[in-house]
Amino acid sequence: MINKADKGITDVLSQIKDGATIMIGGFGTAGQPAELIDGLINLGVKDLVIINNNAGNGDHGLAKLLKTGAVRKIICSFPRQSDSWVFDELYHAGKIELELVPQGNLACRIQAAGMGLGAVYTPTGFGTLLAEGKETREIDGKDYVLEYPIKADFALIKASRGDRWGNLVYRKSARNFGPIMAMAADVTIAQVSQTVDLGELDPEHVITPGIFVQHVVQIQPASPESASAELSNTATTATAKYCQL
Repeated sequence: MINKADKGITDVLSQIKDGATIMIGGFGTAGQPAELIDGLINLGVKDLVIINNNAGNGDHGLAKLLKTGAVRKIICSFPRQSDSWVFDELYHAGKIELELVPQGNLACRIQAAGMGLGAVYTPTGFGTLLAEGKETREIDGKDYVLEYPIKADFALIKASRGDRWGNLVYRKSARNFGPIMAMAADVTIAQVSQTVDLGELDPEHVITPGIFVQHVVQIQPASPESASAELSNTATTATAKYCQL
């Protein structure tokens, strides 16, 4: 019997070793698998390469991971914002490497890896510093840059519900990079708020088929009160930091 939801968070994360390349879902904090990130921190692994849309918010989630010094390099689109002080300090101190990728290119390169493509041509970045050293080509009178796929050893993503076969559905925009990251990683670990029986998920609503998911971990969602308090504290800290600039 296939059961991808039969292990706890510590067991599934124990596969991750030093030097791993890890995709982490989320657009800011929306869809970010915070509990999986906390579990990764507890493992104590280091020398990681992280692929994410952002470079962390406030002092929790991805930013909390960066703060431990476990990340050697981050590949992302939006490294700086009003509450990215953890990344800012590490980068200015020379303690983390950054590969900046335009958001569309980031998605495209992850998709290319998931679809088995060798490389893709994109107009984004042509004529800028981001295209330096890369192959370019004119196609139908338009200039393009050759970009290579981004793949990973692991993907940590967050979904709303999943079944024991690994089929996943998401909650609105919290889906973001989750589905394409699941396709581009050797091992995908999905945290869900609810694990349901086979057949309870409408096949028409399944976004990520179980073939792309190796583990499903049910995480009880935080209470509305604690979630509200966390958001309030983050907003207050971000405002204070921004006012100091």
